[in-house]
Amino acid sequence: MPRGDGLLTHDLLPGEKGPQDACGVFGVWAPGEEVSKLTYFGLYALQHRGQESAGMAVSDGSRIVVYKDMGLVSQVFNEGALDSLYGYVAIGHTRYSTTGASIWENAQPTFRTTATGHLALGHNGNLTNTAELRKRINELQTDSGELPLNAGIQATTDTEILTALLAAHPDLSLEAAAMLELPLAKGAFSLVFMDDTTLYAARDPQGIRPLVLGRLESGWVVASESAALDIVGASVVREIEPGELVVIDSEGLRSHRFAQAAPKGCLFEYVYLARPDTSIAGRSVHAARVDIGRQLAREHPVEADLVIPVPESGRYAAIGYAQESGIAFAEGLVKNSYVGRTFIQPSQTIRQLGIRLKLNPLKEVISGQRLVVVDDSIVRGNTQRALVRMLREAGAKEVHVRISSPPVKWPCFYGIDFASRAELIANGLSVAEICASIGADSLAFVELDALVESTHVPKDNLCRACFDGVYPVELAEEHKVNLQVLDGIERRVGKEDHLHIDPLATDALNRP
Repeated sequence: MPRGDGLLTHDLLPGEKGPQDACGVFGVWAPGEEVSKLTYFGLYALQHRGQESAGMAVSDGSRIVVYKDMGLVSQVFNEGALDSLYGYVAIGHTRYSTTGASIWENAQPTFRTTATGHLALGHNGNLTNTAELRKRINELQTDSGELPLNAGIQATTDTEILTALLAAHPDLSLEAAAMLELPLAKGAFSLVFMDDTTLYAARDPQGIRPLVLGRLESGWVVASESAALDIVGASVVREIEPGELVVIDSEGLRSHRFAQAAPKGCLFEYVYLARPDTSIAGRSVHAARVDIGRQLAREHPVEADLVIPVPESGRYAAIGYAQESGIAFAEGLVKNSYVGRTFIQPSQTIRQLGIRLKLNPLKEVISGQRLVVVDDSIVRGNTQRALVRMLREAGAKEVHVRISSPPVKWPCFYGIDFASRAELIANGLSVAEICASIGADSLAFVELDALVESTHVPKDNLCRACFDGVYPVELAEEHKVNLQVLDGIERRVGKEDHLHIDPLATDALNRP
């Protein structure tokens, strides 16, 4: 799938899926503005956060119209559709599925008719207590003696459950219902939602996924990333605080605290997920990535002739590595910006050549050179294995791989779709074994503390679970069981079995 800031590195191989963020959200309250077009451009800026579906909801004060479909933002909307979506309040969403199938019914925003009007909602993140929330819906139904209006759940997402809960209070305003229900939701949620006249934004008490507030001349904007505010001409005001509900209507902006803040922002946003032109917690993502590259060079120097990035996510760490090491920076790989995810199943021959469709080496740059190749992360190892092989075929004398994050060993339950823990190559192999597996001359990852230092955020205020297995929000029982089963299996198998955890990496150590 394509990313807004460039090619998705881990989708270079047909069928190879790397880390995916769940969603991007956008909301605007701006009387007199073309809010549908502002939302369109905001979503365009957030396309990298989800490419399976896109949608928006727009209200003129008396009704909400929802327009959504499968595909990229540019595929879902056209000029005619945007012109028909008129009003002064809107929310938008780009989706990558982590819970619920990738089908139209699960596209967002979700929509509900309530006792007092209408509700549309978009969600970035992943709830960890959906079973409890489903039970609460049943209890509300029992207490009232009948189902709340339109409370049957048609979709299969945690977002639909949350929407149903907010709509399940015929005696409360949406603002009051949110203050009642949001404290009960656990996990990661950055929300934008709306009724006929009002825009709402809320962030979970840990603030795991980002959400930022911006000001327009005639209104307000909220978005997953500050880059989306830049693109629609909004000035950044501040981040929505963890545990905060913001309400925007004709009376202005007001803030409520529905839970005490316990910040645990996602560390992987700095590594890979966020656009480089975004700021998180006052820190430029671009600056953080360059600093990570410098840390890599200090921790893991090597004698080489060139530093080259894996486009695009390795670019800024590669710049930092080159600056710190004094080794020349060069573009050794050319990407095709117009190749996204292909649904054409390749033959085995084409599959072996598939990486060239998306990346191709500059042989005159690479040939005879000792290379430092900088990438953002290693998931299964298949992409890096193919890259190393391709660089050697292009004449590289040595290939030293440097990774701007620690080894990813644990799954994410808060809105990032990694491979399962059994498929994560760093979970089964040592660094030396991974190096042998991908065929590199050397391999090194940045240390966790160095990565944290690059963010300028205290370590205790970051979620690092994918790197160290420390989950800041309690997991649902099924997640706990899965982790326990995996841990039990891993304790029982020997090293030889570890090398075969990923069927795609069978005999990996013996490959050229």
